[in-house]
Amino acid sequence: VIAYRVSVSQITIFSLYLLASGAFTASRLPRFDARARALFMVACILAATGVVLHGQALFDLIHPQRNFDLSIGNAIAMIGLELAIIGLFAAVEPTLRGISGGLIFLAALTALLIGPSGGASPDVVLAWQVRAHIVVALLSYGLLTVGTIVALYALAQERRLRAAKLSPINQLFAPLETTERLLFGVAGAGFIGLTLTIVSGSSFVNDLVEQHLAHKLGFSVLAWVVFGILLVGRHFKGWRGKRAVRLYLGGFAVLCIAYFGNRFILEEVFQRSWS
Repeated sequence: VIAYRVSVSQITIFSLYLLASGAFTASRLPRFDARARALFMVACILAATGVVLHGQALFDLIHPQRNFDLSIGNAIAMIGLELAIIGLFAAVEPTLRGISGGLIFLAALTALLIGPSGGASPDVVLAWQVRAHIVVALLSYGLLTVGTIVALYALAQERRLRAAKLSPINQLFAPLETTERLLFGVAGAGFIGLTLTIVSGSSFVNDLVEQHLAHKLGFSVLAWVVFGILLVGRHFKGWRGKRAVRLYLGGFAVLCIAYFGNRFILEEVFQRSWS
């Protein structure tokens, strides 16, 4: 049995994010119209404070003078930090505050995963090039994770429109065209980041089998192809709606297998290093 303790810092970050998520969501509901501006300001302060504390909690894990301790939990927490930052900035647009609430809520959950893995060796210090590659990869995954949340919002929104469901909950959704533009904007940025990740990562590969990277590279390239097809289809064929959303979600699922699936099997099952 693995003992797991949640620190006071983690509880604080979780609480700040949770309150910020609730405030952003409430600011979009008609019953809180009179307090929408105040709720928005409170949410921004809470979220920004959570981001600062979240960043500080992760800093020691990627400190240049120490070992790069990025277990699966810490990697997810780092992506969560990116979700919170993007959610905070997206909230500047009133119609996106519902999505912002969702992003920050997910960031709250990831904060509970922050902590030393216990498996990092102080004698092994990764070169800055490798650290930079890992950070770029995580930033790319974070962007594409945001796109996944947006895609799920788009699916839910389209179903509600088709069913002609009218309720205050509709206020949590941005106009469908806005949601789709955001989705493809994030997909484009994530695709560029994924391209840089694959190119930079290939320079560290000497033996795919020996370094346990064959499956990771294969699934990463497959995800890259899926996202590339999506963006080409959008540009030349105007793809949108369910086809685009499902293709996006498929690409993201493949990417999750490439990174987290590979790491889980190596670290938890075989007790081997991902690198």
